[in-house]
Amino acid sequence: MRRANTAVSLAGLALKNPVMTASGTCGYGLELAPFFDLHRLGALVVKGISAAPRAGNPPPRIAETCGGMLNAIGLENIGLEAFIRDCLPVLRNVDTVRIVNILGETLDEYGMLTEALSGQEGVDGIEVNVSCPNVRKGGIAFGADPRTLGDLIRHLRRKTPKPLLVKLSPNVTDIAEMARWAEGEGADAVCLINTLRGMSVDPETRKPRLSSVVGGLSGPAVKPVALRMVWEVASAVDIPVVGIGGILQAEDAVEFLLCGATAVQVGTAQFRDPRACVRIIEGLEAYLERHRIEDVRALVGSLDVGPAP
Repeated sequence: MRRANTAVSLAGLALKNPVMTASGTCGYGLELAPFFDLHRLGALVVKGISAAPRAGNPPPRIAETCGGMLNAIGLENIGLEAFIRDCLPVLRNVDTVRIVNILGETLDEYGMLTEALSGQEGVDGIEVNVSCPNVRKGGIAFGADPRTLGDLIRHLRRKTPKPLLVKLSPNVTDIAEMARWAEGEGADAVCLINTLRGMSVDPETRKPRLSSVVGGLSGPAVKPVALRMVWEVASAVDIPVVGIGGILQAEDAVEFLLCGATAVQVGTAQFRDPRACVRIIEGLEAYLERHRIEDVRALVGSLDVGPAP
């Protein structure tokens, strides 16, 4: 059997394989370079960028939980100017798809970021963060109401011809409705899920383990929820879906593909193993060979749910 094809097309972007980094878990991408060749990735999604630098929340802002972790980083980042000056020149030399995650507090801030980054060489696509649960204002307000989300995506669609990916929040009543609104207003893909709202308490001190009290839960604990939401959204929209949530190994990625995801993002696993993405890519290649599948795209949406009851 010849080597399986792992390439996928995501919102018009040609990915070598369906494995991407998840924003917020790999810095600006360059932090992973000492551990593996970044060109192995299907796509590199960098940490969220805001118009001005953000200090984030005060510590403690990470807490380990059973089957995952809580974070309340608060979208700390170096800001647009420093990113373009210091990071983008290096990222231009990385031979993979490069997607920049953006975050804002107003329509104008999101619009300015989209317009500014669209004119930069080395930015192949933009991921819109409307779903961070550990900041008090900004993106989450846009991601919690379908009409407000629609207004934002329509505004950004006018600002860029580049692929526009929208990272959705699971902390809503109907995530499929949110995805339909994003699609209807011009999104090229949706990414889900971002973290679930949660908290952790220290019984000895009788205080919360995070300074912000509430944070975002990620890791294997959220995977069943993420799979269900990916399956629902993939059935509701025609644009590609990117699956996120608790992907530690190749078999996890396969589950998301079966549920309808075109690609996946790996996040929390990178904190334990900086080579997690490469390990998952290699495991996916082995899975395809073991099952004699010639093209990874054959997996997408092929979940066998059996006859209707």
